Amino acid sequence: MEAEAAKYIGAGLATLALLGAGIGIGNIFGNYLSGALRNPAAAAQERTMVYIGFALAEATGLFGLVIAFIILFG
Repeated sequence: MEAEAAKYIGAGLATLALLGAGIGIGNIFGNYLSGALRNPAAAAQERTMVYIGFALAEATGLFGLVIAFIILFG
């Protein structure tokens, strides 16, 4: 296998973190919506934790994307 092909395969595998981030964000907001519909009074208190969870899940995906760019262009 040539080094160029291995570089593209590695970058593609690094972008799988974006898949996990998408699944995680979907779970976070889906569960928040489910809980908010069951108990609307508690929804405002949990909103901060939802945004923190969203930021952490999105950061994980962005780190994977940065690693993919480093592999391709570094």
